[in-house]
Amino acid sequence: MKQIQFKFSYIHWIITAIVISVLITGYLLLLYYPDKHTETEAASYEEVVVPNDEFGIPEGQYRVRSGVVGSRQTLSHILSGFDLSALDIDVIARSLRDIFDPRHLRAGQPYHGYYSQDSISSLEYFIYEISHREFVRIGFSDELQMERLEKEVTVMTRSAAGIIHSSLWNTMSANNINPELAIRMSEVLAWEVDFYRIQKGDRFKVIYEESFVGDRSVGVSSIDAIYFVHQGRDIHGFRFEQDTIHGFFNQEGESLRKVFLKAPLEFFRISSRYSHSRLHPILNQRRPHYGTDYAAPHGTPILAVGDGRVTQTAYTSGNGNYVRIRHNSVYETQYLHMSRFAAGIRPGVYVKQGQVIGYVGSTGLATGPHVCFRFWKNGQQVDHLREEFPSADPLPEEFHDEFFRFRDRMMQALDYISFPDRQPV
Repeated sequence: MKQIQFKFSYIHWIITAIVISVLITGYLLLLYYPDKHTETEAASYEEVVVPNDEFGIPEGQYRVRSGVVGSRQTLSHILSGFDLSALDIDVIARSLRDIFDPRHLRAGQPYHGYYSQDSISSLEYFIYEISHREFVRIGFSDELQMERLEKEVTVMTRSAAGIIHSSLWNTMSANNINPELAIRMSEVLAWEVDFYRIQKGDRFKVIYEESFVGDRSVGVSSIDAIYFVHQGRDIHGFRFEQDTIHGFFNQEGESLRKVFLKAPLEFFRISSRYSHSRLHPILNQRRPHYGTDYAAPHGTPILAVGDGRVTQTAYTSGNGNYVRIRHNSVYETQYLHMSRFAAGIRPGVYVKQGQVIGYVGSTGLATGPHVCFRFWKNGQQVDHLREEFPSADPLPEEFHDEFFRFRDRMMQALDYISFPDRQPV
């Protein structure tokens, strides 16, 4: 009787192990091979000619089938279209996680399958483009090979010039200049140029570095020198990097970095200015408006205009959600009508210039989404657009000779750049 009981327990253990194994296998199948009916887009492939050398594959030796990741598509869904078995896909998915998590495929990203041109026409390589620069390459030779690689990037020094008729962004587009350059310029000149108050006739020259993969631009990597005429004022900036010195300096070697940013948002319009007598849009009464309103879409990040310590995060019926920051013994700033505070923003927290402290909303007395930006100097609210702020630390004297030689070369190069005779319509 005892012997029979022992055999029954042994068989029961085997059955239990099988059940557990089936459950684990089922989970993995669901993870990597969900039911195709759950996909919102079917996989589609197209034979194309791609620059094979971008991926380190000899050009002209393969037939290429390409596609883009569809909404909710998985790696298994894509690879099954390249005639790979479920077992092969499982091995690939497991091995790939060491260099790239297949669950992080992004809709819209390209992929390519490289087939041999012989009678068998077997899959030799699979490429998934993580970004413009990075890609995963899977090789199907004698053994499975997986690599996460970067495309060869060529950096070119370029120059551009423009005369502004409406906005910096539109001027870039009209002159066939990479619009990303507008963002880089705004970062360099954030403490010198109020991009909300750019006027018709403002102009610029710039020498910059742009990165290319083949003939395709993958971004503006840096600016070397810039000349900007803003409201009749000439502004020069030169990038200088030596030892621990990294920054932009004017012709005299003074840093372009001011204590404060010109505005707490990027590329949005002023809807109401500082005034001692403004007709309130809700109360319909004339009263002082000791701030500058920046209109922007709901949820736009609000930036601290300078380093400082948060002194208040609160709500009032008039101001809505607001943050107040003390920057030093002289200056304080306040940001009103937020939809919500950024994570971790609370009294006592130290914030850095450009750090997100909240998001645009319309809480309190507000007719639409905007941030009312208020500025205190020695305890008095002032119009920050009329203030002159001191520069950050100037270039140390031991670097002057080298900087001035670089400045002179860049000044000469800027002089050679011509403004366009006519602006495209």
